Amino acid sequence: MKAGIVVGSVVATYVVDGLQGHRLLVIMPVDENDNPAGDIVIACDSVGAGEGARVVWVGGKEAALALPNPRLPVDATCVAILERHGR
Repeated sequence: MKAGIVVGSVVATYVVDGLQGHRLLVIMPVDENDNPAGDIVIACDSVGAGEGARVVWVGGKEAALALPNPRLPVDATCVAILERHGR
């Protein structure tokens, strides 16, 4: 699991069956001080996060497991909204 900040969203004109209704978020990975910590990621939203929200996201195989259908072609999924982040 990694932390990030939602910096926007993406609109797709066509999505794979099973992803309808899931928003695609643009997430900037951050460290414990909210400093950028990697490249921007496009993640499927499973928790209703909005722009500016601090979130937890997972990548790889676990990203698909966080969705109702674990066979969807997803590389990153937002799985939690953080209230506090850091020490």
